[in-house]
Amino acid sequence: MVYRSWQVLWYLCAMASGTWILERTQNDRFPYRVQIIREGAPWMVLRTQDRWPAAGRNIFCLRESDPPDPEELLEEVERVDIAAFHQRGRRISVVLDRKRYKRCDFLFLKKSYKGRPEESYEQVFWLTQRSMAQHRPSFKLISRGTAHEMVVRIHSNEKYPWRFPGAAIQRAPIAAGDYSLMDGDATLAVVERKTFDNLLADFGTMQVLHQRLAELAAMRHHALVIEASYADFLNPKKVHHYTPRFCARAIAELHALHPTLHVTFCANRKAANEWARHFFAAVWELRHPEE
Repeated sequence: MVYRSWQVLWYLCAMASGTWILERTQNDRFPYRVQIIREGAPWMVLRTQDRWPAAGRNIFCLRESDPPDPEELLEEVERVDIAAFHQRGRRISVVLDRKRYKRCDFLFLKKSYKGRPEESYEQVFWLTQRSMAQHRPSFKLISRGTAHEMVVRIHSNEKYPWRFPGAAIQRAPIAAGDYSLMDGDATLAVVERKTFDNLLADFGTMQVLHQRLAELAAMRHHALVIEASYADFLNPKKVHHYTPRFCARAIAELHALHPTLHVTFCANRKAANEWARHFFAAVWELRHPEE
């Protein structure tokens, strides 16, 4: 009963992403005002040129840095719950809790003034799913690799650690996980590495494993990376003294008790190493988008 109550609480918290408020203004150039309310306060306020981007069209917006004039007339047009909210680098994705006109992105760019490259200004564009599909560039990723050297800390207990070419390597104890991506004293991401035999051994002390994974999942960017495929744990010739049914239930329990845990099965050590390397690079690029 305790487990079910905790799971429901987590689900409700995950769904509470905020409120979307659209208002009509008296300004001819920016006749609408969009507010995103999170945790009871305005998280972002934009002046927009329309109430929603038309097909194949983006809307230019201005960020509102100061509260509106008390004498300004603002008429509320709609108020909708936000079903999902995700911020990644220069882009914010919003999904509204309604059937139509519900998915959109806001893209934030910095531009240098002509003749004054040391000074910059902000440009904000409001995009919809349809306009992004019509104007999508070929094979463009949000993170495109990093030119700045990232720092990877490897737990001092790792005897045969993974390799991270091009990264600065540190060896030191780590509170959670076996590898961590560092930015000064800040931990950006952590990875817990498990070989096939490691995870089988951990099945014998599941409560200890649950404690470690709870600490791992508390990090925003984290992963449990397993150097084996899921099918290996269902092969009776490989799981030794356990049964495939027991292994399947144990893995299912990890997902059920840690619903935010990111678990990645890789075929072998080399594939797991590559996955972790690119994962760290993507997180680093999101933290340092201008480098």
